Amino acid sequence: MDFRHEVKHEINLSDMLVLRQRLDAVAQPDPHAINGRYFIRSLYFDNLYDKALMEKINGLTRREKFRIRYYNGDTSVIHLEKKSKINQLGNKQSAPLTREQVESILEGNTAWMADSPYPLVRELYTKMKIQGLAPKTIVDYTREPYIFPAGNVRITLDYDLRSGMYCTDFLNPTCVTVPVSHSILLEVKWDGYLPDIIRDAIALEDRREGAFSKYEACRIYG
Repeated sequence: MDFRHEVKHEINLSDMLVLRQRLDAVAQPDPHAINGRYFIRSLYFDNLYDKALMEKINGLTRREKFRIRYYNGDTSVIHLEKKSKINQLGNKQSAPLTREQVESILEGNTAWMADSPYPLVRELYTKMKIQGLAPKTIVDYTREPYIFPAGNVRITLDYDLRSGMYCTDFLNPTCVTVPVSHSILLEVKWDGYLPDIIRDAIALEDRREGAFSKYEACRIYG
């Protein structure tokens, strides 16, 4: 399992405007973005004891969380993802899901997952049975992504974070969500090294590395 370096910074609107100009000059927009951005909807899993949430709050150096995600309202392409963290290193595993499979998970019909050809689907099934993982809350936000080939660098600006609160109606585009944070999140991910040109482009005064979690923020209502 390959891990990548990951750092996060909470920034403000002024910072974002500066970073847009710099990144437009040195990096490439993600080709999957539409007009430079895309909308992300995720459904996070947790158990009755809020295992994933408490691992984050307590600052565990090794932690994981499962989510289902699609982009720009297009439910024809949905992925199950597992994010693993060890200190400042991160890994993401992914497996495809159909809309019908997601609907069955939301309805509690999960027996089919045990025979899935995808190990990640089978792992989630096992942890749903053993740990009690279940759909917990919807997390919506807008992302502006940039890429830089050297070092396999990915820079993202995330904002307009919204929570589905107790709603897990993941496939319903009219599901009510509420804003939970005015923060803008700068995330930088890379493999072996971070090129100086990118390091200089993202440098901001008085901005320290943070540990902002969109899932944690969206659990503010419970």
